[in-house]
Amino acid sequence: MKKILALVCVAGLSAPAFAATNMATLNARLEAARTTIQQIEATPDHSIPMQITENATCVGVVPGLIKGAFILGGERGQGVVTCRTGHGWSAPVFIQMTGASWGLQIGGQSTDLVLVAVNQKGFQDLINSKFKIGAGASAAAGPVGRNAQMATNWKMQSELLTWSRSKGLFAGIDLNGTVVAQNQDADNLFYHSHHTPDQILKGEVLPPASARPFLRTVAQYFRTSTAH
Repeated sequence: MKKILALVCVAGLSAPAFAATNMATLNARLEAARTTIQQIEATPDHSIPMQITENATCVGVVPGLIKGAFILGGERGQGVVTCRTGHGWSAPVFIQMTGASWGLQIGGQSTDLVLVAVNQKGFQDLINSKFKIGAGASAAAGPVGRNAQMATNWKMQSELLTWSRSKGLFAGIDLNGTVVAQNQDADNLFYHSHHTPDQILKGEVLPPASARPFLRTVAQYFRTSTAH
């Protein structure tokens, strides 16, 4: 009986610690996403063009996309997404990406990925619970350079534009076949209640304090033009 009681006590003590670890992981993911945006935007020749940052409808960041294990098909890229609303950037939702061929394409290195929705279709893709790039959603490597010239129809060419950074190198990545899914379990934990991705990304849910540094960084680099 004493052994059983001891196990119950240990289990009771372990549950809060486990929850705290999970929350710490989510907060660390937001901080890594914030740092990724800062690092990409800190290099003018490789940053996201202003014409895109000013018109972005949603921004997704997947820090540390791969560390070689995707070749085995057992790992996932974990990230966050926020969308522009009438009163700023929405609270974030957590996403996960799966794609068995990434490791072969980028040499198994850890890569930070930024996805930017540039039109209403891209916005709808990112608020859906799950979608597959190349099957209804198109993505292309985005142009680089703060003042890069854009084609007049650039918004119509792809729903999502991507930028990736690997050990200081900037390069495109082929995401065709990649599945992007909302991580509802992470959202439920982060918000301590159930909210749909649609509710969160449309600005109907207030962001927790730990999300604000990430959102401030997005707002800093993805400002709308004063001419709009």
